Amino acid sequence: MFSAKSPSQTAPLLVVQLTDSHLFAEADGHLLGMDTADSLRRVVELVREEQPCIDLLLASGDLSQDGSLESYRRFAALIAPLDVPSRWFAGNHDESLVMQLACAGSPHLQMITDLGNWRLITLDSSIPGTVFGELDEQQLEQLDLALAGAGERHVLLSFHHHPVSVGCSWLDPIGLRNADALFAVVDRYPNLRCILWGHVHQEIDTQRNGVRLLASPSTCVQFAPGSEEFQVSSEAPGYRWLRLHADGALDTGVSRVSGIDFVVDYSIKGY
Repeated sequence: MFSAKSPSQTAPLLVVQLTDSHLFAEADGHLLGMDTADSLRRVVELVREEQPCIDLLLASGDLSQDGSLESYRRFAALIAPLDVPSRWFAGNHDESLVMQLACAGSPHLQMITDLGNWRLITLDSSIPGTVFGELDEQQLEQLDLALAGAGERHVLLSFHHHPVSVGCSWLDPIGLRNADALFAVVDRYPNLRCILWGHVHQEIDTQRNGVRLLASPSTCVQFAPGSEEFQVSSEAPGYRWLRLHADGALDTGVSRVSGIDFVVDYSIKGY
């Protein structure tokens, strides 16, 4: 378990989330008409300009589109200029075993990270061969223990699939299938402050029982909010930043790149 900054720290912690990069084995791979490596590179440049003192980077799934070892190595190379600790976890396009191979010898897949007055918990909601997600019984038990063991620390929980409706008819059925089981665990812990996910390629900021619920833009293509059927938005790639205060308060926002123009290729199937 990684721990940095003493529990008595007063300065807010800075966490940056990069999600849904959809990289390919090929350096010039395109998703729906967008060069995903180029868009991630531009997002990383924006993060470097705007966030000089990052405590942790969260890479919240679908880092790869094809599950290849080369795509994970490319992701590592593209985020390397940030030179910060990072935690990765799988989405529906990722191959967990290949990701484990790519992360061998690193702490990238570590489930619990303690930073000052905060505990960050990351889970793998992916199920091989499916688009929707689920947290198995073992992970729910580990989550229960991690929440119980957080002591006085505030908790941020992150995984790939959305546990609540996001208002898109085509997306809602492919979220977290056992969200009720998740909430049965987390509702018993008042130290949980935030649940953060990816998968939906759009910005979400709401609350449930006093817990902040957040989703974020993809570093490549965006999905249109409120859409009945699959639809790509014209919004630009981006990232989310979170400032975690010692008293449990949380500030967050989204920042997007500019100058990316592409023609949507709807012939691509299988999101």
